Amino acid sequence: MTNTDTEQALAEAYDRALALEKEGSFDAAALAYHEVLALDPEDRAGATVRLASMGRGATPPKAPDAYVSTLFDQHAEVFDDVLVDQLGYCVPLLLRERLQAVGRTRFARLLDLGCGTGLAGGALRDMVDHATGIDLAESMVALADERDVYDDLYVGEVVDFLTEIEEPAWDLIAATDVLPYLGFLETFLAGAARCSENGAILAFSSETLPDQAFAGAPFKVGPQQRFAHAESYVHMALTEAGFTCLEAGEIVVRQESGTPTPGHLYLAERL
Repeated sequence: MTNTDTEQALAEAYDRALALEKEGSFDAAALAYHEVLALDPEDRAGATVRLASMGRGATPPKAPDAYVSTLFDQHAEVFDDVLVDQLGYCVPLLLRERLQAVGRTRFARLLDLGCGTGLAGGALRDMVDHATGIDLAESMVALADERDVYDDLYVGEVVDFLTEIEEPAWDLIAATDVLPYLGFLETFLAGAARCSENGAILAFSSETLPDQAFAGAPFKVGPQQRFAHAESYVHMALTEAGFTCLEAGEIVVRQESGTPTPGHLYLAERL
């Protein structure tokens, strides 16, 4: 089978799976998503998170890298319009407000994880002397570069970056739309602790669900194919990584078809 044939078969399998999912035929959709995975083991279509969302597959530790980079590369040019204007996303501005409210308004070095087009970098730029951004989607990083709010920019996966980078410690680490694509938090938070100095602020947003929806699990893939985290799990993981939680305010992360998506905005301090 040629590459063209494979891509066509992949598109057909995905379209069939998505149609079956939308009509509520979840068992048939699951079979079609497994066909998608067989054609594309890297999972650019995000079949694993869709299977988990339908309750037809195990919850993965994170969204596949190929899926995340493909998703955001495809939407890079319209990302700001869709996220801010259509979905009402304003988490970077909420973060700025909360930092001001707790009296933390000056930082030497910002690390913006999952920087996207630079929304958080723009919101925080006048509060920091130096700003570094990283995102998995190359097209998003290119747009962030055009925004000219970062001193350094990287293309890469954020947990790998936190684990491997050799840099002076940051005193502000922001991750305003990372956790919806990351389930397991321990490695992420250990990396953030590794890259932050004592007294540094780690600020991040998460999406959540009613407690009963987790059924005792620390995280799960929600109906919109993004990860939701139990608040108790986030607090536990922060403590284990060497952070103390300063606040975990309830926020509306975005609007989905007119329905608010609930979440939290966490401010934590490195001990």
